[in-house]
Amino acid sequence: MKLLTEFYELCPDGMCPDLLTEREKKEIANGAMYLTGRIQTADKQNGNGRVYPYEVLRREVDNYKKIVADNRACGELDHPDDSVVNLKNVSHMIVDCWWEGKDVMGKMKVLNTPSGRTLKELINAGVKLGISSRGLGSLAVNENGIKVVSDDFMLATAADIVADPSAPDAFVSGIMEGKDWVMDGGIVRERLVEKTYKQINTLVDQRALQEQKLALFNKFLSSL
Repeated sequence: MKLLTEFYELCPDGMCPDLLTEREKKEIANGAMYLTGRIQTADKQNGNGRVYPYEVLRREVDNYKKIVADNRACGELDHPDDSVVNLKNVSHMIVDCWWEGKDVMGKMKVLNTPSGRTLKELINAGVKLGISSRGLGSLAVNENGIKVVSDDFMLATAADIVADPSAPDAFVSGIMEGKDWVMDGGIVRERLVEKTYKQINTLVDQRALQEQKLALFNKFLSSL
């Protein structure tokens, strides 16, 4: 399983007023900040060249809505390097997500945490930011050569807030796809493929060396 991240832009100025409730508008008048935007799209090739089938994405969004309803759906500022939400880096809470056609929309409340305060300053300064979803899953290539997200996909968080990754996105994807992820006792753990290969090769080399030493020793004994 690979860590899959996708980027979408926030609404202009960070939020679309028509997506806010009257209560949220009052909170904003008292200093709160909400962000809105598209967080995923189904059945359409995205900027990373991947397609999320509607049925797969619908299942994961339905599951994620339960986390949202329990006030447990948090996101971080910037790209983490794994699928786990680190509470010390949380900048916002996802308070709602819904479908508009084949697009998944999201609404986030910026929190009064160190990362949240940084996020608020960036938004107020006019820094262009976007939404990045995080999930784990494998990819298959269809008959047209397009990467399609498989049924094993699991949505980790619907919305981290990141800088526009139009230039460095290929670099980030390169790092993420150099790692593999496995389920270990119900916990998702990182497995470095290259490191595993090196360990296996080392064991093979050591065994060959031991076998060679034993053969030489036996040859020596037989010559006595």
